[in-house]
Amino acid sequence: MNLMLKKILMIFIISLSNIVFGFAQNVQISLLTCDPGDQIYSVFGHSAIRVLDQETGEDLVYNYGTFDFDAPFFVVKFTQRTLDYMLSVTTYDRFLYEYQYFQRGVREQVLNLNDKQKEDVVKFLKINALPENRLYRYDFFYDNCATRVRDLFEEVLGKQLVWNDPKEPQEQTFRDLIDECIHPLPWYDLGIDLALGSVIDAKASEREKQFLPVYMEAAFARAQIEGDGPTRALAQASQPVLQFPQEESSASLFNPFIVMWLVAIIFMVVTFLGYKRRRLYVGFDVALFGVLGLLGLLIFVLWFLTFHSQTKWNWNILWAFPMHLVLVFALLKKEVLPWLKRYLMFALIMADAAVVFWILGWQSFHPSLIPILLVVILRTNFLYYNVEVFKRQRTNSIIS
Repeated sequence: MNLMLKKILMIFIISLSNIVFGFAQNVQISLLTCDPGDQIYSVFGHSAIRVLDQETGEDLVYNYGTFDFDAPFFVVKFTQRTLDYMLSVTTYDRFLYEYQYFQRGVREQVLNLNDKQKEDVVKFLKINALPENRLYRYDFFYDNCATRVRDLFEEVLGKQLVWNDPKEPQEQTFRDLIDECIHPLPWYDLGIDLALGSVIDAKASEREKQFLPVYMEAAFARAQIEGDGPTRALAQASQPVLQFPQEESSASLFNPFIVMWLVAIIFMVVTFLGYKRRRLYVGFDVALFGVLGLLGLLIFVLWFLTFHSQTKWNWNILWAFPMHLVLVFALLKKEVLPWLKRYLMFALIMADAAVVFWILGWQSFHPSLIPILLVVILRTNFLYYNVEVFKRQRTNSIIS
């Protein structure tokens, strides 16, 4: 009886093995790399995995870059980094339809996996796609649609996967890498530099660069599989799936550099006229420090009240300080509050410190902020030494 059970079990195992490896022989697994779009959520490109069963025609794309717009408190969760991303599964045709519609190129790298490795990849993806497993806590640099793909193949291939990083890699910070993608969108570039702190000025290793899909694509092209026969390339040459003419970006006059310098020129003229006419024109300061105070409040929230690691240690707060809203309150008062001059000196020192932090390389600020820093230094200095004029004007309208 025991012998009979063993024979039945052996037949079952052999049959199951034939089914599995027969399936694997007909499966093609590919890395899909998608070109950047012109929106902030798509400007960094995208990575996904294609699984094609050439026998049945089933053609699926596994996508780690999706999230639920209808999730409760979506905006709050997105801001706090408590919004979960998910692994979604769609058909290849439906996946391409979106990129066709938005005119974004797609390239494919077919992977040179053996049958067992294909089986393991498909099993990994199917388990990950289960409702109880598909959600994950997104992190822009360390856990996103590209790094999830990399981690999958590192898990499946283990030590057989050799990345073959360049011997003399280009030294780049995380901010440099972001700038490569965001450069055509100058206002988004400014917003990112304002929101993210000094932690992104650290040098990125070759592995860390793979958070960007284009670097993931390059890493897959260099990588090799060793230890299961002759050493072979992980991926075949990248082939275009969708191609579109590259649009030439035209420079707009409405960009941060021109706007900020126009603001600086206005404040320089106002300060010059105020000096000549013995007037303060604090209405301009109310607008300036009101905007900077609100910006500082946002920086404070991102630093201390969210779970984003990239928004910590943001020294933009030295010049865009939340307490500038208190300065606005003081400037709107008819009488001069006793602490006003002390605060003006404090704000001046803080702005000077921001310049020092920039020069020493402790944080790289957006270049368009140079004129704003000059304005903060100019106006705090001017108000500090001319506050007695303000006293004489307290019975008049404060905002000219």
